[in-house]
Amino acid sequence: MERLPARNAAQEPRLLDQVRGKIRLKHYSLRTEQSYLDWIKRYIRHFGKRHPKNLGAAEVEIFLTHLAVEGKVAASTQNQAKSALLFLYREVLELELPWLDNVEKAKAPKRLPVVLTMNEVQSLLSRLEGTHWLIANLLYGTGMRVMEALRLRVKDIDFQRNEILVRDGKGAKDRVTVLPLVLKQPLQEHLLKVRRLHERDLEAGGGEVYLPYALERKYPNATREWGWQYVFPSASLSVDPRSGTVRRHHLQDQAVQRALKQAVRDAGLAKPATPHTLRHSFATHLLEGGYDIRTVQELLGHSDVSTTMIYTHVLNKGGRGVVSPIDRLGRA
Repeated sequence: MERLPARNAAQEPRLLDQVRGKIRLKHYSLRTEQSYLDWIKRYIRHFGKRHPKNLGAAEVEIFLTHLAVEGKVAASTQNQAKSALLFLYREVLELELPWLDNVEKAKAPKRLPVVLTMNEVQSLLSRLEGTHWLIANLLYGTGMRVMEALRLRVKDIDFQRNEILVRDGKGAKDRVTVLPLVLKQPLQEHLLKVRRLHERDLEAGGGEVYLPYALERKYPNATREWGWQYVFPSASLSVDPRSGTVRRHHLQDQAVQRALKQAVRDAGLAKPATPHTLRHSFATHLLEGGYDIRTVQELLGHSDVSTTMIYTHVLNKGGRGVVSPIDRLGRA
């Protein structure tokens, strides 16, 4: 890990430890913690390892402009760096930066999402098997993001109501989406295997699972309860990087991405499909099927309907639903 400049006793605890503590106090995810720490370290190195309290808005603007102009980073990457630095100054150093007006902003490309046809989806899914097949089918059948599916808990699947409760989705929001009828039996059979695995863990003195926020302290026995277990647990145990506890975490998204990438090659698809492409295809095919955009918005968990509106531009009706005049020549 990159070390900050030497400090005296009055500067304890270390800056990065303060950042970690504040992030965990606010219940940010481990990925956000790692990302923020990486950006803060890059910022410090950029200015010769000077302490951030001796820097300010001007240096933040210089750094963010450097990322856009010389680093040629994507707009989302620059925004992530900006969020990390604002968090550092506001939450950790308790310094309010003036509005950053002079930052050269990275250009945000306006791209339409990649969407597969129903035949392409079918061809893709048929190249998968086992747990990866079930996960990919859930992504297409529910519109969940890949991490929402991997973080799914047993208790949040309602087989009676044919619903899945997505907890703590993007923007820390809960929402309800549909449980596809065709996936009920495969999912139930999968959960039988997961339960046997959990029972073996319990017999071995383990069986714990990570609980968000302060639930582990509030409900100390819940970590071993069946309902809190991940629907898609990892095949191996791992050490929690924050607590040091040995637990069975959920599958890693990289494994799903690799499996889907291979399936795309095997299916001979020219489109650069990813797990998120299945979410895009779910939304587009619902709109093609006649569902109103507000319903699709709720299923996807979008705060603003304008975000959902992008799928109206990729409906299978030609460019904006227009029939080309050349297609009418044969009718004359």
